Amino acid sequence: MSHPREGWSEGGALPPSALSRREFLLRAASVAGAGAAIGGLGPLLGAIGEGAAAASTSSVPLPRPDKPVTWPILPGNKAIASGLKPETGATLKLYNWVAYINQAVVNNFAKKYKCKVEITTFNTMEEAIAKLRSGESFDVFFPTVDQLGPLVEAKLLRPINHSYVPNIAQTWADFANPWYDQQWRYTVPYTIYTTGMAWRKDHVHENPYKMSNPWAMPWQSKYKGKVAILDDYREGISLGLMKNGIFDLNTTSTSQIQRSASSLRQLAQLTNVHIDNNDYSNVPSGQIWIHHAWSGDIAAAAGYMPKGVLVDVVGYWFPPDGKGPVGNDTITVLSAGKNPVLAHLFVNYMLDLPNVLENISYNGYMQPLTAVTPARLVKEKILPPSLTSTAVLPTYFRKGIGEYQLPAAANTAWQQAWLQVSQGI
Repeated sequence: MSHPREGWSEGGALPPSALSRREFLLRAASVAGAGAAIGGLGPLLGAIGEGAAAASTSSVPLPRPDKPVTWPILPGNKAIASGLKPETGATLKLYNWVAYINQAVVNNFAKKYKCKVEITTFNTMEEAIAKLRSGESFDVFFPTVDQLGPLVEAKLLRPINHSYVPNIAQTWADFANPWYDQQWRYTVPYTIYTTGMAWRKDHVHENPYKMSNPWAMPWQSKYKGKVAILDDYREGISLGLMKNGIFDLNTTSTSQIQRSASSLRQLAQLTNVHIDNNDYSNVPSGQIWIHHAWSGDIAAAAGYMPKGVLVDVVGYWFPPDGKGPVGNDTITVLSAGKNPVLAHLFVNYMLDLPNVLENISYNGYMQPLTAVTPARLVKEKILPPSLTSTAVLPTYFRKGIGEYQLPAAANTAWQQAWLQVSQGI
């Protein structure tokens, strides 16, 4: 499962000690032997796939919009009772992606409930789940939707007592009964985002809104050295699929996956394509003119523009009909947390409009509240009028294309294809 905060440091750049997915796969290939054929990497990549957060186990259902899942309430893991008072003298422990929550919002919560709040961050979902399984205790966790099954099965998530979370009424109606967690037993929504195309209008003459296939926009040799795609095996292979008119972004077809890889190798030959997650800075700065991008990153473009350059030169395209990649994160209460009442109150706090607007002003990523509209974000001067296309609409959640949890064998095939691409770039 792709995620826009994977590999970030506190400053928004990859720390020297951290490995991106691409670097990890390349080093894994090096360990296997510099001259190894791609077929010989199967056992290695199989091991990676088995440990990766995106792969499923046979005992856990694979939720899909057309196959929703209601996760069970397991013995020994019940919700807390209603009407309890918040813990006193407490330190609420949050476990979240790097640079993904506004410290001002956290401080305001601590002041309101007379507690301390401690934030611990992670760079990948694999890292986070490993720490939770090791027994480390946190109160609130921000997982991707593809990991709910394994987390519920392991009794790491505490069922939510809905009486503490009245602000769920402020969210889009879809999230009162999302397909990945029917009856919102274990989750409330956090951020929601799309994957599209960002471009510098002053350097790129094509308008993706007028192109017959905007997903093919990067495949232009005249922009050699100025094209980038996201550094993620799911997003990368998905782009190659969509360029070829294939919109099953959870395909298990080897031929379709290989067709995508072939197109991405062609892209590298045409443009010397960059692979990075620096869309938020490289497009505004003009280092990159066309970047496969996440909506929340480009929504924050104004903060990265060179002096004297208006943000209006940055564009973001996502299919107006909403039929493109859409993802969302969740907030959960952990069963091992020592402050379950405060955890519920924090979940509720993060669904209240003033707090949500303040949070978006920091990280750029929308939260699905009914009152959070493109017009409201512009009015609050959180979003430039020229970038309202980065806003996510309720119809996108219903019509969008998700990159969901894959069966282990298919997940390995996607990783192998991405390895083929990244070795050649």
